[in-house]
Amino acid sequence: MAILRGKIMVLGVCGGIAAYKSAELIRLLIKQGVSVQVVMTVNATHFITPLTLQVLSDRPVCVDLFDRGMETEIGHIQVARGAQAAVIAPATANVIAKLAAGIADDYLTTVMLAVTSPVLICPAMNSAMYMHPATRRNLDILRGFGHAILEPECGELACKEQGPGRLPEPATIVEALRRLLTAPSLAGKKVLVSAGPTWEAFDPARFITNPSSGKMGYALAAEAARRQAEVELVSGPSALTPAPGITCHRVTSAAEMNAAITSLAATMDIVVMSAAVSDYRPAVAAPRKLKKDDRDLTVRFERTPDILAGLGQRKTARQVLVGFAAETENLLTNATEKLRRKNCDLIVANDLTEADAGFATDTNRVKVIYADGRVEPLPCISKTDLAALLWDRIEAVARS
Repeated sequence: MAILRGKIMVLGVCGGIAAYKSAELIRLLIKQGVSVQVVMTVNATHFITPLTLQVLSDRPVCVDLFDRGMETEIGHIQVARGAQAAVIAPATANVIAKLAAGIADDYLTTVMLAVTSPVLICPAMNSAMYMHPATRRNLDILRGFGHAILEPECGELACKEQGPGRLPEPATIVEALRRLLTAPSLAGKKVLVSAGPTWEAFDPARFITNPSSGKMGYALAAEAARRQAEVELVSGPSALTPAPGITCHRVTSAAEMNAAITSLAATMDIVVMSAAVSDYRPAVAAPRKLKKDDRDLTVRFERTPDILAGLGQRKTARQVLVGFAAETENLLTNATEKLRRKNCDLIVANDLTEADAGFATDTNRVKVIYADGRVEPLPCISKTDLAALLWDRIEAVARS
């Protein structure tokens, strides 16, 4: 994602069984365009080798504070000065205590005492150790230093006990780093995002729908949360998992989505309708599965609620309403007319005939149409990166 691309990041690895996850974390960070400088405690080398992490990061791994090669130019200070962010994953109770006390007796703690960039601490340990008053106090001290703490997950630990202490999965850590480095430009704002398709049943076993995966809507919700908005996500059926901190309301039909959105919208500052809502539903849903026979089947359809039009009618002066238009012809004409009829502040239009845009793809190419008639084409990029660009535009409209 753009917020991580090009960053130089220190990854501290401590001596716990969860150190094995650092290999996958490095892989994910490098995939996001991050340059990773690994710093290990000596104890960490008993769980995963420096050679493994050196190969993955394509950089020498720092372990020995008195390594004559690494320390020719006071290497630990150079590592600290070069870092644009630092993350310790896993962070053991021992290292957390040292950081809280300002102790610098190995490469990692010395680097961390000199780091001035944002810091993310990811504790991982036995539940009793994590809940011990000393550890809780030390984490509070680190929060007071301005460090972000990613709380461990609950579950079965390496010691076979159950409870808090599991290091979150690498993808969760990467998302926490994105939030750490994203400006809180939506702090204090309430945001509603709709996502995914709707299913309109004509018997208990069958329904009509569309190919929407929800990727664009979920990316928009995640980006709003990174910017510290209070996010309500109304999602049709989707296999995706919302980003942490998002309140998700799962619905199935257009009627259910309309009810959920209507109940939430009045208190929202910004509403983004990216869901692909079915325009029609079977007029009658059979109570039992319709059995196949030699006759043709005729199903009569009726209109579903026009959720976006209803939002436009009820929109207040302080509220920003964003619509989406997926078209196969006359993209600008149809999308502009939709913006006007439904009282939107801007419309995001994409052409479904393009192979790298639209439903179920990881990328999208859109045109942003504003209420004043301006049209801004955006390049074909990942939906995650596109979400950031769209929020920049939405925020500009909200400020105007």
